[in-house]
This record gives sequence, structure tokens and C-alpha cells, in this order.
Amino acid sequence: MHFVEGLLDGLPPLVVYLVVGAVIAVESMGIPLPGEVVLVSASLMAASKIVSPLGVAVGASLGAIVGDSIGYTIGRRGGRPLLERLGRRFPKHLGPKHLAKAEQTFDRWGVWAVFFGRFVALLRILAGPLAGALKVPYPRFLVANAAGGILWAGGTTYAIYHVGRVAEKWLKGFSWVALVVAVLFGLGTTLYIKRRIAKSAAEIDGDGPADNG
Repeated sequence: MHFVEGLLDGLPPLVVYLVVGAVIAVESMGIPLPGEVVLVSASLMAASKIVSPLGVAVGASLGAIVGDSIGYTIGRRGGRPLLERLGRRFPKHLGPKHLAKAEQTFDRWGVWAVFFGRFVALLRILAGPLAGALKVPYPRFLVANAAGGILWAGGTTYAIYHVGRVAEKWLKGFSWVALVVAVLFGLGTTLYIKRRIAKSAAEIDGDGPADNG
């Protein structure tokens, strides 16, 4: 976390937004990168008024939507053989067990896997390529992709931004303590959001058969 923030620190705001968007976009294409770590780091910078939270949220949202769409196109053209090649290249992240788990999630949730997948590390990487390989209709994919990307990016950014601002106000004069508290609360908030999303997904799964269209 501190290493990533150190890399972003000192960059012009516009460059920070572009880096955030680019890292998340590449991650969403199916390449394992620390997209969430970069987003949290940039959000903490926004809390310190180094960059704008809106800029971070917009950059992350666009990166998520564009990256997933490119991943979808790659997956649709390359099919399962492409996913298997990626698995051999990144066995710790996209191995056979990971792919099987992601496919099982799509079988159960259908297009909802794209929306909820934005909040889960494995599906955040595989949702786009896997949806393309499984021939999910693109209009439905795009709606779920955009909604999940905006909610994830905007929600994470502003949750950590506001927590960081409150911590900084309470602990003014002890910036390093404020940073630690902001990181802990920010991660706690992110975990809470993920658990709520997972609970909602489980309830949806229990309501009836998934829509695999």
C-alpha cells in the first residue's frame, strides 16, 4: 500500500487519474494487477487534498468499464482456449481451479456475476474475458459491467475519502497516525461493502434460477 502510494505521490493529478484508470483497465482485461490497492491509495491521496476524489472515481470507473469491455472482446474471440492459456501463464491467479470457480459462479448467477464480480478479486479479473468466452450478450454485459464498475469505483473512493478526512480532522498534527487509521477504516469499509454484496448475491441466488442470458 505505502509502496504504491509512494509511486503516485508527486505525480500531477491528471496523471494519477490516468494511472488509476490504466491499472484497473489492464486488471479488468484479465491481467492480475493490484487495481484495488491503487484505487485505495489514490483515495487516500484525495483525502489529503492532493487529488480530487471525483477525478479518482471517474478514472477508476472508466478504467473498469473500458477494461472489462476489452476483456469481453478478447474472451469472445479467443474463447476458452485463451482462458486456459492465461491460466498456464498466471497459475497462481488464473489456474484451472480459479477458472472452474469463476465458471461455476457464472452458471449460478448469470449476468449478475459481472455486476457482483467487480467486488471480488478473482471475478474482477475474469468477469470480462469469461463473459465473452461464454457468449453473454454484450448489451446485457455492458449494463451490468457499467453499474458494477461505477458502484465499486465510486463507493470505494468516497468511502475511503470521507473516512480519511474525518481521521485527519480528529488527529490533526499526527499525520502518520491519521494515515494508519484511514487505511484500517478504509479496508474495513471495503470488506463491509464486499460482505453486503456477497450477502445480496446469495439472496438473489436463492430466489430462483439464474438468468444465464
